[in-house]
Amino acid sequence: MASDLMEIDDSLYSRQRYVLGDRAMHQMAQSSVFLSGMGAMGVEIVTLHDTKLCETWDLGSNFFIRRDDVSSQRRRVEAVCPRVAELNPYVQVDASSVPLDDNTDLSFLRKYQCVILTEASLTLQKRVNKFCHSQQPPVRFICCDAYGICVRVFCDFGEEFEVSDPTGEEPKEIFIQSITQDNPGVVTCMDNHPHGLQTGQSVVFREVGGMLQLNGSTRQITVRSPHSFEIGDTSQLPTYTHGGFVVLLKTSKTYTFGTLEQQLCDPQVLIPDFSKPEAPLQIHAAMLALDRFQEQLCRLPNVGFTPFDCLSPSQAPVNSELVRCLSRTARGTLAPLAAAVGGIASQEVLKAITGKFAPLQQWFYLDTLELVRPLQSLPSEEFFPRGDRYDGLRACIGESMCLDLHKLRVFMVGCGAIGCEMLKNFALLGVGLASSSGEVCITDPDLIEKSNLNRQFLFRPHHIQKPKSTTAAEATREINPELQVEAHLHKVCPATENIYNDSFYSTMNIVVTALDNVEARRYVDSRCVSNQRPLLDSGTMGTKGHTEIIVPNLTESYNSHRDPPEEEIPFCTLKSFPSVIEHTIQWARDKFESAFVHKPSMYNAFWQMHPSAEAVLHRMQAGESLEGSFQVIKLLSRRPSHWEQCIAAARLKFEKYFKRKGQQLLHSFPLETRLKDGSLFWQSPKRPPTPIEFDLKDPLHFSFIISTARLFADIYNISYSVKDLSEEAVSKILSGVKIPEYRPSEKCIETDESAKKPDQLKMPLSSEEEREAITQLEQAITSNKTTPDGLHMSSLQFEKDDDNNGHIDFVTSASSLRARMYSIEPADRLKTKRIAGKIIPAIATATAAVAGMVALELIKVVGGYGLESFKNCFFNLAIPVVVLTEPATVKHTLIRNNIFFSIWDCWTIFGHEDFTLSDFMSAVREKYGIEPSMVVHGVKMLYVPVMPGHSKRLKLTMQKLIKPLAGRRYVDLTVSFAPESDGDEDLPGPPVRYHFSPDGKAP
Repeated sequence: MASDLMEIDDSLYSRQRYVLGDRAMHQMAQSSVFLSGMGAMGVEIVTLHDTKLCETWDLGSNFFIRRDDVSSQRRRVEAVCPRVAELNPYVQVDASSVPLDDNTDLSFLRKYQCVILTEASLTLQKRVNKFCHSQQPPVRFICCDAYGICVRVFCDFGEEFEVSDPTGEEPKEIFIQSITQDNPGVVTCMDNHPHGLQTGQSVVFREVGGMLQLNGSTRQITVRSPHSFEIGDTSQLPTYTHGGFVVLLKTSKTYTFGTLEQQLCDPQVLIPDFSKPEAPLQIHAAMLALDRFQEQLCRLPNVGFTPFDCLSPSQAPVNSELVRCLSRTARGTLAPLAAAVGGIASQEVLKAITGKFAPLQQWFYLDTLELVRPLQSLPSEEFFPRGDRYDGLRACIGESMCLDLHKLRVFMVGCGAIGCEMLKNFALLGVGLASSSGEVCITDPDLIEKSNLNRQFLFRPHHIQKPKSTTAAEATREINPELQVEAHLHKVCPATENIYNDSFYSTMNIVVTALDNVEARRYVDSRCVSNQRPLLDSGTMGTKGHTEIIVPNLTESYNSHRDPPEEEIPFCTLKSFPSVIEHTIQWARDKFESAFVHKPSMYNAFWQMHPSAEAVLHRMQAGESLEGSFQVIKLLSRRPSHWEQCIAAARLKFEKYFKRKGQQLLHSFPLETRLKDGSLFWQSPKRPPTPIEFDLKDPLHFSFIISTARLFADIYNISYSVKDLSEEAVSKILSGVKIPEYRPSEKCIETDESAKKPDQLKMPLSSEEEREAITQLEQAITSNKTTPDGLHMSSLQFEKDDDNNGHIDFVTSASSLRARMYSIEPADRLKTKRIAGKIIPAIATATAAVAGMVALELIKVVGGYGLESFKNCFFNLAIPVVVLTEPATVKHTLIRNNIFFSIWDCWTIFGHEDFTLSDFMSAVREKYGIEPSMVVHGVKMLYVPVMPGHSKRLKLTMQKLIKPLAGRRYVDLTVSFAPESDGDEDLPGPPVRYHFSPDGKAP
């Protein structure tokens, strides 16, 4: 990144900033990186150096090389460099094709902060690493290799590499319940919340009552339990009285690295698969043997049948099957495996130049032995090259599997970051070729935004505001013109089941999700289970990623497990007692939603239902209660008609939110208020407010007034000029605004954390409020406010990524003012935007890794592999940790009498026009050996014996009971079965699919 461009383009980098932070971003901007090798590995990082010409083989591993590059015999670096450069205008990309070998003078490498080698001999790797390690300061060194089914990454960042933030996790405030006066003193967390700390970490104390000497001090902790920890001697401190919290103190850590030469003999490895912990050292030995083979014979083993003894390593441990498979596939390339390890290596590059996150120490090895193990019995000819772009893939998985991939029909939901990476893998694997009647069907309703460009690499600046799906399809066909890609613009949800119906799913072999929310995943999963289709799911959050493989009748489904629901902030906390910045941001976001989204929508809906103000007045005068009338008439009576009134309304909001609210709380609960047990009301986590006096000279006050006034102008369609936004103009308007005198209210303030927010529309009105509403409506009619324009407002939609609309300005200023009022550390605009916009931090490294892992599993699904071959993956590239596990096997539930079912089972009954409920129950008994005791359709109970009148339903036809929609061929019914013993609960069973006609057609 060019060093003179230090201003971070938030519209492009916002998601990445949340992962790395600004300090790391600035360090990246001033960095210089050298990368050698434009094969499958190099393209995943950045492009700088390569000496080879483009070959047909490259089309299956390098997604930046095109057929024209091969036919014109261009150098790989010349083909790739401009295409990498167009990904980001802020990055300067230079191409070099000078030889880099054992005779090259390496002094030119001193100008780089990091050197990455791919496709280099071990001798050259050792030579370059020795040079980099010896420099002062050392040049960070990374080498990566991909040979068939095995990949490796090696890192050497010098003898003393300091990391400012090993984990990247944001410190949380941990509220204190008690602190003992002892040696050692023990801190217990509020409400037994887990603290998540580790022994040896240090914490800083804040706002502790009694033991005042602790405030601002740093103590190293020893964990006693998930809810308590020791902090050393507190026996000489005053008695703890109340409140306080601790925050984890981030400390830097220094890492020591050995050279490549040293690490070859005594490797320090990361273990990704604990079911085979010996694998990394086995791959290490096998790949070293492969290195020796190359150096002796100046080539890789031939595809398919290299003699084993040529590759036999001289050191233990030896896995003969691994060595044999590596030998057979070494010339080949598994593009998804290269993508996965390329993402991991790319994160190490970022660590090397930023000092952010814990570095890999020092080897990472990964193999896909499970992928090729079932293929070893195939004849060697299966793996021979045929002169096309799939030769590298064919060398690994054989011709038959390649053909199966070509004719595959895939449905992918979502074309964002993971979707783009998956499409790249599909193109390189040849998934869904038109000539083989294959297809990749993709759908995404979203348009491309600038913030997508830094990780959704199929998109370019000229694509902004174009549909993701159609643009991604076009870009994928550029990588591989043979692909058949059909692009849709629909969401996949109940509303589109007329498009994505059972017939549609029956034409697809595999479903892939590239989604960013749980609800959508659950829905797609339910459709896959219903239609017996495999589902490949994945997701990322910052440097973390996961993959889940779901195969019919083998594994559990996505819906088989449920994460605990997000902890909701209690209503009373949001309204009156915030304690952390997340509370004030959510409060500000709720205020935006209420004032500028909900109220305008409610206002418009009311006047669409009641088009005449006079008619509403007459009905109210007649004593009729109209839902929402009080709120709507209040909005009408206070409706501003020009900019000055918008400024005045904003000033009154300031007074209400940041002064009177605090005054009212202190009136209701004075500082000395005590609870029934004698403890102080205002103690941690409750913070007493300090009402704020308005000061236009304060930038935060000014920002709130301007942003709020602009939003009022937007919903009331009032124009304003740039001059109107000046401090001078605003000051002049405010000088004429009268602030009503504060009068304390005696209304009750909610303190019960279990209480829910009341629905204002459904709260009964007092007779005084009704009279006030009638008077206000009469005045509005008299003053000609009830014109068609006056009875309409513009409802806004919160848009976090438009810096010009004032939405984030409002939330940031409102949240910061409320934080100031409650003595809470405020958040900057960037953090506020992330929390208010519920932005998921994202970085391209994790996306590449997760998509590569998913694509490897796709090949196994196509091959019809057994459960033991599949791998789910979880990783956190920051730590780094990569964990591969076998998917959970499907559970079979016993009903009774040796009758079992699983989530994949669906019993079927075919009926006819006169088929009764009694016939249905008999048919289930005759076909499956057990009779239902209860039948439910959705939320409608069709038959529950204890319900009055339900026995009469047995004679009714199924069609009359269910009343199917036109064209509906079947319904899925939930059935239960009588328990073996009286008093036990009914036994669950699989869904029973009832077809309305014997041939399965619509009635």
